[in-house]
Formats: sequence, C-alpha cells, structure tokens
Amino acid sequence: MTKIRDEKYLKALGKRIKEIRTQKDISTYDLSYESNISRSQINSIEKGDINTSICTLKSIADALGMKVRDLVDF
Repeated sequence: MTKIRDEKYLKALGKRIKEIRTQKDISTYDLSYESNISRSQINSIEKGDINTSICTLKSIADALGMKVRDLVDF
C-alpha cells in the first residue's frame, strides 16, 4: 500500500495554522502548552513537514478556540 501524501496541502495547512496562531498573538510555547502537543511537533506541522492526525488537529483547534474545519478552510 502506498502512502498518500500531498505536500502542497500539508504546507497550506501548516501556513494556515501559523497565520491563525500569530493573528491571535499565541507563541508556539503557549500553543504547545494549551494543546498538550510538543513544540517540535507544532513547528513540524506549521512547516508542513509531517502528516498529522485528526486528533492532533482537534487539540490545536481547541487550543486556538476554533473548530477543525476552520483550520482546513484555505
């Protein structure tokens, strides 16, 4: 079975999360703390380096006070 990985989509998702985080003036440290996700994982997601799980996206969305659908609306 081949892995499905859409680099363009992962980069767009990461860019969207970073834009929202910076608009809300939230540091990666604070997002890490609030979402219970490591800073290195958040950095990797924002750079589009990893294909993250829906549960991780939900934790990030909750920490940002948003719905998952708001993160993927790009």
